Amino acid sequence: MAHQQGYGAPQSTYPSAPGYGAAPTGYPGQTNPGGPPGFGQAAPIDPQIQQWFSSVDSDRSGRITALELQKALVNTNWTPFNEETCRLMIGMFDKDLSGTIDIYEFQALWHYIQQWKQTFDRYDVNKSGSIEGTELQQAFRTMGYNVSPQFVQIVVVKFDHHGRRAITLDNFIQSSVMLKSLTDAFRQRDPSMTGSIRISYEDFMSLAVLYKP
Repeated sequence: MAHQQGYGAPQSTYPSAPGYGAAPTGYPGQTNPGGPPGFGQAAPIDPQIQQWFSSVDSDRSGRITALELQKALVNTNWTPFNEETCRLMIGMFDKDLSGTIDIYEFQALWHYIQQWKQTFDRYDVNKSGSIEGTELQQAFRTMGYNVSPQFVQIVVVKFDHHGRRAITLDNFIQSSVMLKSLTDAFRQRDPSMTGSIRISYEDFMSLAVLYKP
């Protein structure tokens, strides 16, 4: 499948392929009547998801925090998800800024996690539970981002917390959400879609703080 060049590539244009980094259908904040539950008409809750939610909703509040979400998630190598990724994912679906999500938002998030995992598994060809720079670049291309190998290596160094020159599923999710957030912010400042912008010092610093992993 051919993909448009994205930011970081020569003669760049915006990522156009649907995906988690490139404004997936039903991403929080979009109008999408048929989208994930919790963002429009509530859909029936899958019994399996109900069971998972109840198992981690330790205080029976009907809402879960990032720490509770962390208990429900493991990487493909059976290590727990890092807390920062869980906070980031909660924030994606936390419409009332309470720091928690309800079961409908959890179900929506769960579907996204499965999509992220499918992409990750596709490029984790040796089933090691982590992907290296070349595999990560291919995964980003699948999501519509034609970024350079140099940029991908920066991402690997930033999100590889074990010095293995590879990233696990939780860090893949975290980097993907960061890439989407920054691209959205860039797009807002590039209405003519030229692939370049002029930005003030304070605006730049605000973006750096706002989207700091």
